[in-house]
Amino acid sequence: MSLRNWILLVVLGAIWGGAFLFAKVAVAEIPPFVLVFLRVFIACTTLMIVLWHQGLLDRLEWRLTGPFLLMGLLNNAVPFSLLFLGQTVIGAGLASILNATTPIFTVVVAGLLVRQESLGMHKIAGVILGVAGVAVMLSSSLSGLATDPLWAQLCCLGAAISYACAATFAKRFRSLPTQVAATGQLLGSSLIMLPVALFTASDWSPFDTSLVAWSNVIALGILATALAYLIYFQLLSDAGATNASLVTLLVPASALFFGWLILGENLSPLQLAGFGVLLAGLVVLDGRFFKPKETETA
Repeated sequence: MSLRNWILLVVLGAIWGGAFLFAKVAVAEIPPFVLVFLRVFIACTTLMIVLWHQGLLDRLEWRLTGPFLLMGLLNNAVPFSLLFLGQTVIGAGLASILNATTPIFTVVVAGLLVRQESLGMHKIAGVILGVAGVAVMLSSSLSGLATDPLWAQLCCLGAAISYACAATFAKRFRSLPTQVAATGQLLGSSLIMLPVALFTASDWSPFDTSLVAWSNVIALGILATALAYLIYFQLLSDAGATNASLVTLLVPASALFFGWLILGENLSPLQLAGFGVLLAGLVVLDGRFFKPKETETA
């Protein structure tokens, strides 16, 4: 990837690192499926205003209804719902580790099943090293693998598989402006999640929800979804499915960093070692340091 793409990847990882914390606070007061709808609806509304301002609303064509609905299902409705359901009973740390398997599933889907991307040994080795680094960083959360409900862990793994399929399917949107592709998928997921949210809201009332929870919902919608998907679709277009999916390796690292920077939490030597393994995995996956240098000819 280019330096610009690596910078976008790091920024996106930082944004989605905060998303796990936002979701953990919000889902304590808001039913998971309602929270998913609020997240995608707020993001969709934000980006629709952006498209209107830029004169691009006409690019949301009817012929793209099916692809937008499928992308919204795979990239928003299914993974958001599964992650929020899982986080009702397991911690953000374990959820982050399971979500960090996304690049592995993306390699399988994009590289092996649909043959969309070439698979080099450095890609496979880099992804495995990266996931290992995340596991070491969050090793204290690994105990949850033996104690937390299996269904909740499978929810998080299901989200990772759904993300992998979405990243592969998103190739068909490369001809669209980034903001149009992002808005289209969020419009699709909003339409999908509206009846689900209404059916599962039960006795939940928005008036009984605290301002703290609402502030986290707004942050999820505008920052961690609207802005994040503008960056994500740009990465998909420029760098491909596997490289874009690497963001899930950076999310746990950014969450730990913000905990140290903002909350004053201590970073243990094991966490720093895990971060080192993660960086080594990204270097291996990038591959440029292992290419033979071209020799100059007279």
